[in-house]
Amino acid sequence: MSTIGMVLTVILMILAVILAAIILMQSKRSAGLGAVSGNSSDTYWSKNKGNSVEGALERYTKIGGALFMILALIINLVG
Repeated sequence: MSTIGMVLTVILMILAVILAAIILMQSKRSAGLGAVSGNSSDTYWSKNKGNSVEGALERYTKIGGALFMILALIINLVG
């Protein structure tokens, strides 16, 4: 494996650990029986969730997942 492949692999492993930590810090999304009734109430919390810690963690998870997939593809093409 080339030097660049090794460096990218190390970066991928670090990103995997960070992504796992971010996912574990998120709260559960169990709606319970409220999801069955179909009540999709627009509350203050649901409208402003993006500005909270949970919203930030969700955003970091999406970005980290995309970076993980792109980096894995690059390693596959280089290696």
